[in-house]
Amino acid sequence: MKKTARKAGKAAHPLDADEILPEYDFSRARPNKFASRYVADSMVVVLEPDVAAVFPTADQANAALRALAGLIQKHGTPKAPPRRSI
Repeated sequence: MKKTARKAGKAAHPLDADEILPEYDFSRARPNKFASRYVADSMVVVLEPDVAAVFPTADQANAALRALAGLIQKHGTPKAPPRRSI
C-alpha cells in the first residue's frame, strides 16, 4: 500500500467511532442463522472440547453450574493462607 502525505496537524479523513471504514466490504454478508437461539439477557460461553463432551446439552451444563454456584455461595471460596514475611 502506498503511503499518502498528510498535512501537518490535520487528519486526512476524520472518522466517527460508529462510521464503517471504506475498505470493509459487507456486500456478501448474510444474517446470522443462529441469532434466534440466543435469548435476550443470555451470555454465550465457549467450552473447551473436553468439558463440552461431559455436558451434551445446555440444560445439563446449566444444572451443573447452578449446583456448583450453590456450593460456592454456601461455603465461600477458599482463601489463601497469609504469607509470612521473612
